Amino acid sequence: MNPHSSAWHHRLVLCLAASALSLVIVAGCEKKDLRPRQPIAAQDIKIGVLYMADPDRETSGFTYEHQAGIRAMQKALGLTDEQILIGRNVPETDFAEEERRLREFAAAGVNIVFATSDGYDDASVKAAAEYPGIVFSTLAGLHRNATNLTNYYGAIHQARYLSGIVAGLQTKTNKIGYVAAMGMENSEVTSGLNAFALGVESVNPDARILVHVTHNWSDPAGEALATRILIERGSDIVTHHTDTPTPIREAQKAGVLGIGYNSDMRREAPDIVLTSVVWHWEAYYTALAQSVIDGSFTTAPSFMGIKDGLCGLSPLNSKLIAPGTREALARATARIGDDSGIFDGVMETNDGRLIGQADGKLSPRDIVHNITWYYRNIVEIHTAAPGAAPLPPHSAYFQQAAPS
Repeated sequence: MNPHSSAWHHRLVLCLAASALSLVIVAGCEKKDLRPRQPIAAQDIKIGVLYMADPDRETSGFTYEHQAGIRAMQKALGLTDEQILIGRNVPETDFAEEERRLREFAAAGVNIVFATSDGYDDASVKAAAEYPGIVFSTLAGLHRNATNLTNYYGAIHQARYLSGIVAGLQTKTNKIGYVAAMGMENSEVTSGLNAFALGVESVNPDARILVHVTHNWSDPAGEALATRILIERGSDIVTHHTDTPTPIREAQKAGVLGIGYNSDMRREAPDIVLTSVVWHWEAYYTALAQSVIDGSFTTAPSFMGIKDGLCGLSPLNSKLIAPGTREALARATARIGDDSGIFDGVMETNDGRLIGQADGKLSPRDIVHNITWYYRNIVEIHTAAPGAAPLPPHSAYFQQAAPS
């Protein structure tokens, strides 16, 4: 996120509302969705986008997919290249630099700013107050106002659940490796991991998910090490929640199957990728920009899912997937709606606690903000806090790792 700051779980609150943008699921909020704006002709629209990386240097992953969404929106609305301004390599921890880039956008005459990290939230709040004529939308942001500041994210846990079904049917060792950028305290990562674990269990109750936390959104060396450790522990499938494709590349080196994230990772590892959990950000970017063009914009936060076209699975690898996978996915997809069929009823954590109610389901807010526990089939391989001593070489660490 990004959801890419360690403060994510403290900052994300999504609100339950219907929006003219789309059918969205959001968690309860005090502010009403007020003050539709005046229409702006498409030829007069100018859009600024803040990125943590340089999208032109990415071949897959987080920033790459956001840029793909922006370009698809541009094509859908008939915008020129001059109408899209890109802010590259903007640190999410440098408020002064964020503010400077937003002022540059304002001076260039933008109407809309998409800030692709929750680390940009505070700067967006300040800029929205200074420039009331510009619409600001922050990925996984906490704040919104009644006029020109909103936020967005998506129900990626739905696609994670489906990918768990793919893995659960495929594994032969009943050990599936998961490289996680952040630990249990980060609900964005943990909700996806738990949804994956639930999907695995729905088709294979004997399988276990081995999680290794890197405590860094983008750490190729740490992700490679984590992947090797998980493979040494017996994982015959590896998946990940990281910004880079390193775990999938490492899995291909080892000849182990993989499930990608953010992008269709067949371009990175065509021989081993079963499928990928992917974002289609154009669904949101196009809807938001169109609402500004036609004057229907409101500040209702957006939390779209599979049925809205924001996320899903990339095409399955027919040469690799287990028999019955497509049928199992079709059944599961049919029952996923408003988060039904995933975080329902009473669930047991991996430390023996019970979560939820027999006749209930977790709310969208709980899913994206309050899941700070691991489901019962998750085994923690490495979750040391940031600042801990560096890991020894992976072969040595394997000897020291906690038993399964």
